[in-house]
Amino acid sequence: MAEHGNYHEEEALGKAYDHRLMRRLLRYLRPYRWQVAFALAVIIVDSALQVIPPLLTMIVIDRYLGGSTGAPRLDPFAVFLRDQAQHFLSADPWVGLSQVAGLLLLTLFLAFSFEYAQTYVMQMVGQRAMFDMRSEIFGHLQRLDLAFYDRHPVGRLLTRVTTDVDVLNELFASGVVAIFGDIFTLAFIVSVMLAIDWRLALVTFAVVPLIFAVTMVFRRYVRDAFRRVRTAVARINAFLQEHISGMVVVQLFNREERAARQFDRINRTHLKAFKDTILAHSLFYPAVEFLGTLAIAMILWFGGVASLKNPDAVSLGIIIAFTQYARRFFQPIQDLSEKYNILQSAMASSERVFTLLDTPVKIASPRAPQALSLTGGRVEFRNVWFAYRDHPATGEPDWVLKDISFVAEPGETLALVGHTGAGKTTIIQLLLRFYDAQRGEILLDGVNVQEADLRALRENFGIVLQDPFLFSGTIESNIRLGTGWVTEEDVAQAAEEVRLGDFIETLPGRFQEEVKERGATLSVGQRQLLSFARALAHDPHILILDEATSSVDTGTEMQIREALARLIEDRTSIIIAHRLSTIQRADKILVLHKGRLRETGTHQELLAQRGIYYRLYQLQYKDQEIPVGDD
Repeated sequence: MAEHGNYHEEEALGKAYDHRLMRRLLRYLRPYRWQVAFALAVIIVDSALQVIPPLLTMIVIDRYLGGSTGAPRLDPFAVFLRDQAQHFLSADPWVGLSQVAGLLLLTLFLAFSFEYAQTYVMQMVGQRAMFDMRSEIFGHLQRLDLAFYDRHPVGRLLTRVTTDVDVLNELFASGVVAIFGDIFTLAFIVSVMLAIDWRLALVTFAVVPLIFAVTMVFRRYVRDAFRRVRTAVARINAFLQEHISGMVVVQLFNREERAARQFDRINRTHLKAFKDTILAHSLFYPAVEFLGTLAIAMILWFGGVASLKNPDAVSLGIIIAFTQYARRFFQPIQDLSEKYNILQSAMASSERVFTLLDTPVKIASPRAPQALSLTGGRVEFRNVWFAYRDHPATGEPDWVLKDISFVAEPGETLALVGHTGAGKTTIIQLLLRFYDAQRGEILLDGVNVQEADLRALRENFGIVLQDPFLFSGTIESNIRLGTGWVTEEDVAQAAEEVRLGDFIETLPGRFQEEVKERGATLSVGQRQLLSFARALAHDPHILILDEATSSVDTGTEMQIREALARLIEDRTSIIIAHRLSTIQRADKILVLHKGRLRETGTHQELLAQRGIYYRLYQLQYKDQEIPVGDD
């Protein structure tokens, strides 16, 4: 089951900082470098503004409220501030207080404006960068070969595009520039405190080692908790994708209670991991707050004792200003601890995202593709060998196709038959270059499919699968699939050709009727008829039918046969069928058995050989007989 899969990628913690990964991440900010530079400049100014309110408080107390008696000892910076206050501020207390209040309001307004500008700009930059990254990931996923999806669960890929990218968004929007803001704020506050009174500054800094000790414990604890949260999220995504897609089977075999228990176990793992992060945060922030209050208490005690012993040692305004600076000093430390977690999570997520983006595209157009302009539609397989994987015991390729050679001439109808697993569908996948053969060549009008442009190759095919896939949208959009040259008339004609017109006329929106996800509101037969109409509307050079009539009733199948008889005329067609009654008029029938081509001929010729095809026909004929009991 999905929950038992390999989740080492999610469990990887990664470094707190990896310059190689950060350099690649910053590439997504390059298109928005001017916005980032603006935000950085604004946050530096905002950091400088943080030191002004306590200074204004100190000036008010010492100059206007009698906080300084006599001539207290002042450091040079404090002397400078006193001189500037005397020069610019009125000696009249009423006027001076109004001036200081105005400066404080102006400072708060500027700080608010700069913080708003920085937050807005970086949030927008983060969203745009994530838009670019998600677009790049989705584009890369579309280019990856089907073998990649054979190895990677869909739920885990969804985690890459959603959860991991959201973590990176948090780094861009609240991490990269905000880290500089916290650092500059600390630098400004430390500088001002040392400049005003270096002794009280050292008293304040005495609790910093305790802050770092608490932070290290918090970081280690929350690091493990976040790792378990990521793993649980990946498992939840994989489980939901698997069980929602297979809900029919879940309900058919009464597995609801078992599935609920499995999901409850995974969900509870996520709950416990997140509870641990909540516990860590609920202990860390009060601990930092306590140490901050301890620093304020030490400032009051040392400053008060010094003032009692010598009133000229320190002023009341300086003591009050230091208590305000102490509170502002510990806030960036808290923020930096949180930014550390964001940075570490971002490094782990970026490594997983870049691992996905670095996955090589094995099925791609050559740099100098050969021109492919189909005039006939001749298909040729020359000594083709193919294996999806190596045999686990021997390490040798586990061959699905072995030395397959055949030719479908232009306008010819070729049928592929054989037991399940004989390699019929694999031939189609190789022809469309969903996979590449390990040996041999596949030619289309004399051009090796591996030397042709992928888009040019696949646009020559129309295919109807046994399990048709419909997208959310409308009837028309599912037939047209965004192809510009397919007109409304082509869509309507294709629907008529497959006898779907009468059904569409009964729909309120006709061709604009909404189609739910995967065609949930349509029957299996209707979805298959839509898939037929889709292939016909694109007027392909080569038509491929993979068990295309297996999900329609006998009457509809007869109607489709009439349409197909007109469609395959003068068009190369390849039909895969288990019901041999659907291929009796094929020009050539290939019988596959255990990966090898065993018989070739028409329906009558193969029956006359009394080989594999004859036995298949006899078995089907016997299965189709309806036993009649005695009256």
